[in-house]
Amino acid sequence: MKQETLNFFDKVYEIAKLVPYGRVTSYGAIAKYLGAARSSRMVGYAMNGSGGKDVPAHRVVNRKGLLTGKHHFEGTNLMQQLLESEGIKVVDNQIQDLETVYWDPSKEL
Repeated sequence: MKQETLNFFDKVYEIAKLVPYGRVTSYGAIAKYLGAARSSRMVGYAMNGSGGKDVPAHRVVNRKGLLTGKHHFEGTNLMQQLLESEGIKVVDNQIQDLETVYWDPSKEL
């Protein structure tokens, strides 16, 4: 991988680490905050590679609150279980009351 990609991934990890317990953000919100609004897919790739980096990747979902990255977690429902352990309600792989648990780094940082 190119150095720029690694630096972008590191920036993504730093933002993801700031998502508060019991809240979620989206791939697009992180990309926009980093000045790369069209790079939400790259944020997803970063989350996929975040294992072992102490990054709460379970708190990053798609813009509609869907657990699109859940297949990258060990076990069938680990992402959902982690979110529910933080008090977030998930039904059919979708976060309920997304607007109340959504954290936007552009507005919070």
